[in-house]
Amino acid sequence: MLIWSILISFAVGIIMVPLIRKFAFRINAVDTPRERHKHTKVTATLGGLAIFISFSVGMLLAPIDKSGFVPIYFGALIIIATGFIDDLFDLSPKWKMAGQILAALCVTVWGDITINFINIPFYGQLDFGYFAIPLSIIWIVAIVNALNLIDGLDGLAGGISIIALMTIAGMALLLKDTFVAPVAFILAAAVAAFLIYNFPPASIFMGDTGALFLGYMIAVLSLMGFKNVTFISLLVPLIILGVPLSDTFFAIVRRLKERMPISSADRSHIHHRLMALGFTEKQTVLLIYCMALLFSMTGFVFSFSTTWGAMLLLLLLILSIEIIVEFIGLIGEDYRPILNLLQKIHRKRN
Repeated sequence: MLIWSILISFAVGIIMVPLIRKFAFRINAVDTPRERHKHTKVTATLGGLAIFISFSVGMLLAPIDKSGFVPIYFGALIIIATGFIDDLFDLSPKWKMAGQILAALCVTVWGDITINFINIPFYGQLDFGYFAIPLSIIWIVAIVNALNLIDGLDGLAGGISIIALMTIAGMALLLKDTFVAPVAFILAAAVAAFLIYNFPPASIFMGDTGALFLGYMIAVLSLMGFKNVTFISLLVPLIILGVPLSDTFFAIVRRLKERMPISSADRSHIHHRLMALGFTEKQTVLLIYCMALLFSMTGFVFSFSTTWGAMLLLLLLILSIEIIVEFIGLIGEDYRPILNLLQKIHRKRN
């Protein structure tokens, strides 16, 4: 039964995390406190390796057809290797990107999992043709990096991943998808086991090994679950992953505005800004969890809305994101166009 695969994945994760932590210290795969870091002690990385192993065991025992999983798993091995090497030797961005693209090629070319077309409201079907593979690769790489960028606080990336995976699994069940739902549930169980050790104060980090792997799997599962459908349905995984994708998008905007390299690091991500407002680390993590849950629930409602209803919901969602961005200063403390407009309207009324 599937439930046993899920439980075994969780149980293996509980056992594996302490073992991987000892292994990480032995090979010096550790994160030393630095200026941009919140933790104050040397902490083991490679937690993603425990997630991968427990997920692999769960998948091995899962009573589902795994014939189409081989290209996905091979790509996952490439992603895990990329993250593992980066956690040990700090890979350059170009080599990390090369690993991500190679993994994405396994899925899109070998596995033939691509976005081939979408149906756009008031227009009709738009076929991507030769662009199907490049667009699908961009999709996977974008989500991988979005999750990697938000992995800045204990428990943050893991919790957001669980919320996204459970939402994707729920949507897959409604669509009667007998592959995506079980895989998402098994992976969520593996991440939940890791989160027990990673929730603040963390005794182990997932590292790039985990962040890249989870981003890759979420990207692939969302691609499988919502491909070749309407434009509205294609937006559902983007809404589900609203927190990491928004954070990444506004980080790019912020760096372009300040004329900084896009790949440069800063302390203005969503979790940094919330902590600057006075929230503790745990409060910040839980608050972002709530944001992720709201995005996920919006994704559910969005998928069952009419075209006009979905458009209105999308407009309200964009407006809400903009107000939050201005309030917490995600682009810059001086960027407040809508809030300033609302203040002017309020002053005129009074």
